[in-house]
Amino acid sequence: MIEVGKLLSRGTPKLDKAGKPVRGKNGKIVYEPYKIKVFNTINFSKSMHYNPFAYIHNEKDILKLVTVLIANTKGEGKSGDDFWVKAETLLYTALIGYIYYEAPSNEQNFSTLVEMINAMEVREDDETFKNAVDLLFDALEQKDPDHFALRQYKKYKLAAGKTAKSILISCGARLAPFDIKEVREITMYDELELDLVGDRKTALFFIISDTDAIFNFLVSMAYTQLFNLLCERADDKFGGRLPVHVRCLIDEAANIGQIPNLEKLMATIRSREISACLVLQAQSQLKALYKDNMDTIIGNCDSSLFLGGKEETTLKSWNSLLGKETIDMYNTSVTKGTQESHGQNFQKLGKDLMSVDELAVMDGCKCLLQIRGVRPFLSRKYDITKHPNYKYLSDFDEKNVFDIEKYLSTRLPVRPGELYPNYEITPEELVAQTTA
Repeated sequence: MIEVGKLLSRGTPKLDKAGKPVRGKNGKIVYEPYKIKVFNTINFSKSMHYNPFAYIHNEKDILKLVTVLIANTKGEGKSGDDFWVKAETLLYTALIGYIYYEAPSNEQNFSTLVEMINAMEVREDDETFKNAVDLLFDALEQKDPDHFALRQYKKYKLAAGKTAKSILISCGARLAPFDIKEVREITMYDELELDLVGDRKTALFFIISDTDAIFNFLVSMAYTQLFNLLCERADDKFGGRLPVHVRCLIDEAANIGQIPNLEKLMATIRSREISACLVLQAQSQLKALYKDNMDTIIGNCDSSLFLGGKEETTLKSWNSLLGKETIDMYNTSVTKGTQESHGQNFQKLGKDLMSVDELAVMDGCKCLLQIRGVRPFLSRKYDITKHPNYKYLSDFDEKNVFDIEKYLSTRLPVRPGELYPNYEITPEELVAQTTA
């Protein structure tokens, strides 16, 4: 982002209906800048806020959020048994359902969920004891006996005191990252506007650590919600196709965590003007994360690019993908004895186009590209320094370094034509914030 931010904020030439650049009154080409969004899990001070609760609109969205939370976090306690995972799922669904339908909008976040978990005291020797959350659901039952959240909570309450305590311990371990003040603050409200990425030119950056995966589940949540939101918006508002093509360049795809149902998404998102490019160090990474669905995910990629490597699974896959070539084999033989004889033998044989060992030592300046319906071909890697826009990157000139802190500053001037979120605050809340 630091390297390309200036280029993206400059944008691309605005085109007219004929596809020609639009020029202003001064004769200069008019540019359309990208709306830049960033979620940085390495340094939260250089990140916009992301609140997964902001994209919940119905019970289905609640279940999706709980699924991706379970898939990408590891609880301790008795999580090895499928029963405990299902019990956790019931509790998360109930609490998130209550927060979404009953809590004010400024409290619809993970911080509230953690506080509710913390308030759920369980006494093994007193089954009749009711904690603060029990009382909330009792009041909800009086108000709406058929409430979605209440139905899930009643199923959770079937657990005895000791079992309920074990479930709460597992939930507490799973939600441990939200005990960090910075994480609670960064998920307090939402600025990413994931549902609008396909409406306008947007550059959305997810920045993750390459050594510590503790916060990667947040990025996985964002990707899951992004795909679902864009597909629904394409179907409901734009007749099946987004007005702006969304291309997801997922670098280090194996390190962001598991995106639920990725094998199905890869097959369906392309019809909505969405594409995903998975960048991996080796195919075995995808196998470790998605198990038997790896082949389905790769099969739904129309293009495959090999930049070099020596991981055996990847090399064997490309060796098979490249196929064989026909070669002519010519043998001559001479037999010497009492009578000298000569022989010739011609054969046509099949040979691997590139053997595994040849792939392993492939020239670093070259790559292999295979596009659906076209034979694979060997090509030289493009020299980025020869691209006409290279001069706008920070690699070319340090003056082009993008200052994310300045970009995120609230002191930036308001630009006409842009949409900005409004937040209401009472005089009492303002005094409390300024005196805290």
